[in-house]
Amino acid sequence: MTAERALRTAAPHELLDAVRRVLVEEYGARSAELFMADYGLTVLQPMAPSRTAEVLPVHNSPAGRAFGAQEPFAEDVDGGAVRVHLPVTVRGDRLGVLSVTLPDADGVRGLLGELADIAEVLGHEVVVAERDTDVYLQARRKDRLTLAAEMQWQLLPGRSCSRPEYELGAQLEPAYAIHGDNFDWSATADHLMLYVTNGMGEGIEASLLTNLAINALRNARRAGIAIDDQAALADQAVYAHYRGRCYLSVLMFDFELASGRAKVVDAGSPQLLRLRDGVVERVTFEAQLPLGMFEETDYVAQEFGVEPGDRLVFVSDGVYAVASPKGEAYGDAALARAIMSTRLLPAAEVPRAILRELTGHRGLSVPKDDALVVCLDWHGR
Repeated sequence: MTAERALRTAAPHELLDAVRRVLVEEYGARSAELFMADYGLTVLQPMAPSRTAEVLPVHNSPAGRAFGAQEPFAEDVDGGAVRVHLPVTVRGDRLGVLSVTLPDADGVRGLLGELADIAEVLGHEVVVAERDTDVYLQARRKDRLTLAAEMQWQLLPGRSCSRPEYELGAQLEPAYAIHGDNFDWSATADHLMLYVTNGMGEGIEASLLTNLAINALRNARRAGIAIDDQAALADQAVYAHYRGRCYLSVLMFDFELASGRAKVVDAGSPQLLRLRDGVVERVTFEAQLPLGMFEETDYVAQEFGVEPGDRLVFVSDGVYAVASPKGEAYGDAALARAIMSTRLLPAAEVPRAILRELTGHRGLSVPKDDALVVCLDWHGR
């Protein structure tokens, strides 16, 4: 409660200072550092002005272990002290890690619950504070974003999300130079709407096209319009501006949380693979025209069903069509192997793991085309 009061009265850019004072005064902490996950999910960046703290790898550090497992992790340090790494997460969206050094390793076990609660409250306050300060967004970048990438990341809802009925995770590459691929989701008490977008073009033009389409879809969704009519209205908005010169592929889902039934509009090229009972198979729908290709296109929603235990993996053409140095496309077989090899990972970890395997296939560290992976684990009610 003391930490919550301190955080809520602190200036937006001083949240770390506020929580550090509470940890020192109430728990005798020697130090406290906040690390933010970078856009590529490869490192944990220390918050300014704590730039004396070391940049930590996500996949090979104690803090990265807490981040990946989403559980507190304690490590012994000199003089009998202990450093506790606490995931900073908001409703499944993994922001970073709070690392707290305490003097007494013996008594830390009884404090883990309270410290985890403080890290969670800190995460909620960071999300609110980002409306008024850039310091947390700046801490996430190990390189400079292109303008197109800046626009795309600001458009996204988050990179992961969880509820009792489902878990979601997504990742874009190249993280610091993404053009037009995008994802969006929104949930109510009874529904989850999910859009996976394969943008056309490069640079600013691709980002502008995606921004127009996503905001048109959101505008229709927030008016309570059905998913097929959302597609029709977004199609009109894109065509009115570009007159068919540019268009956008999108795969749209409206899941009913109670039953697992879904309405689907397939307007283009994003692909879906499903892992069910240890078998990976591609799921196809009746293809309809991309948004904005022609004037006043009618869209028809199709029926689809998911079962508890299903894992759905959505990919853009920058994944399934990417070529190796020998010209071989990644394709369904390689994707199926990647999905099977990551089947034990949580949904939030899967996209990054698949994109790492894709890097090995194409032989280039930086992709020539946008690559998007979204993973949905369905638990049902």
